[in-house]
Amino acid sequence: MAVMAKSFHLIDLAASRLGGKVLAANDEFFAPKENLLKPEAPIFIPGKYTDRGKWMDGWETRRRRAPGHDWCIVALGLPGVIRSIVVDTAFFRGNFPSHCSIEGCGVAGDADASLLTSADALWEPVVDYSELSGDAQISFAIDNPHRFTHVRLNIFPDGGVARLRVLGEGLPDWRHILAAGKEIDLASVVHGAHVVDTSDRFFGEPANMLMPYPAADMGDGWETKRRRGPGHDWVVIRLGTEGTITRVELDTDRYKGNYPENASLEVAAVEEIAGTVSADLRSIVIGHWKPLLEQSPLQPDHLHVFEAELAAGTTATHVRLNIFPDGGVSRLRLFGLPTVEGRRRAVIQLLNAMTDTELHAALADYCAAPGWIARMVGARPYSSAAALLAAADKAAEAISPDDWLEAFRHHPRIGERSAERGQSRLAETASAGEQAAVSMADQHELESLASDNRVYEDRFGYVFIISAAGKTAPEIRAALTARLKNDAATELPIAAAEQRRIMRLRLEKLLG
Repeated sequence: MAVMAKSFHLIDLAASRLGGKVLAANDEFFAPKENLLKPEAPIFIPGKYTDRGKWMDGWETRRRRAPGHDWCIVALGLPGVIRSIVVDTAFFRGNFPSHCSIEGCGVAGDADASLLTSADALWEPVVDYSELSGDAQISFAIDNPHRFTHVRLNIFPDGGVARLRVLGEGLPDWRHILAAGKEIDLASVVHGAHVVDTSDRFFGEPANMLMPYPAADMGDGWETKRRRGPGHDWVVIRLGTEGTITRVELDTDRYKGNYPENASLEVAAVEEIAGTVSADLRSIVIGHWKPLLEQSPLQPDHLHVFEAELAAGTTATHVRLNIFPDGGVSRLRLFGLPTVEGRRRAVIQLLNAMTDTELHAALADYCAAPGWIARMVGARPYSSAAALLAAADKAAEAISPDDWLEAFRHHPRIGERSAERGQSRLAETASAGEQAAVSMADQHELESLASDNRVYEDRFGYVFIISAAGKTAPEIRAALTARLKNDAATELPIAAAEQRRIMRLRLEKLLG
């Protein structure tokens, strides 16, 4: 469902500078689909024509003479939860669509146009069939909790749209980020950070400071008006996840006669609140701000790096940048590691927000038994990390032998890397890590293990399943030899129990 609304404190998830792309359209006769995501405002040039007709700064289809409607598919630069969509028909007056609708989908990995236009793509409504007007910006507030990776704009029956803005909160795939185990920019929009509130945004939006790309010019940062009275300017940022900050980079790039004289940073660690975009945070954290960086002098057009100057071991969910008295800041980077609680909240938020399609694919990395996945999807929302693990155990208790056999097909043989069923990169990495001790075996031991694997498969009809983490090749061979003495009815529950251990260990590792 969608209603008219004003959007603020939100990121354009489809922005081309964030990697947004127009993947496909059924028609773009008069004007190309790529215009939809151009960052600048649309323009009109009187008297400019192409060999197909009037030049228009947007996406425009030919006049439809048959039933149906036109459509365009956009890959979001930042997957996330959509809060508002703006359909801009600027300069399309006698050739705008009469109505539109918008759908979203969430898919794992890089999906190409062929997949997204096939029957396998499961699109769900984001904006219902709604009336448009010409030469206007029509804004829709979105009430859909799902994380989307793509949107499809449908126009009825045909016509032109100048720009499409998909405003929301970025929600990255934390599974990939956390698996790397490295410090991240906790204040980057790529990791879900966003501005909560600010004292002033006269010349430039504070959200510009959180962008992952360098500033194009002085208008691509946060700049306040000239302060004529007491006080100073500030901005409150919600970090992508709770983390311990170890390094700060504050860049006044391009600000030469208008940089702040000084800056300081304060932090707060507060309980998560419903709706992460809130202008009421000031009342929640009054008295909770603690210093991260004492007031420090700044230089014009300069990258300032602070490490030793920071309060050690500072953990935060929110940061307040104070500038004295006013001026411009190009970029702000807050590097650190997510806390255990932070990563758990991030993972739970991600799994709860994924579409059913994307969650099915994600859960297969932990246990690819179809019955287990279906029960896990049905168990949402997960209230905590403990609730997720409890749901996983409960779901595993109820699945059939055929489900376990399907799950086994997603595991490579011990000592190998490829499985009968294709694995995601995360699952491949997990398997390799679990078999790290096996990989240290000599060639003779690996050949003997491969021979034993074949004997096991000939006897039971599926690969030998064992939770291999920390086990050497001789230890695994000993377990395999012992289990070869079992009959089929005895062995399957044993293999299923090992699969459950693998599932549990992978989920626990994800949650930290």
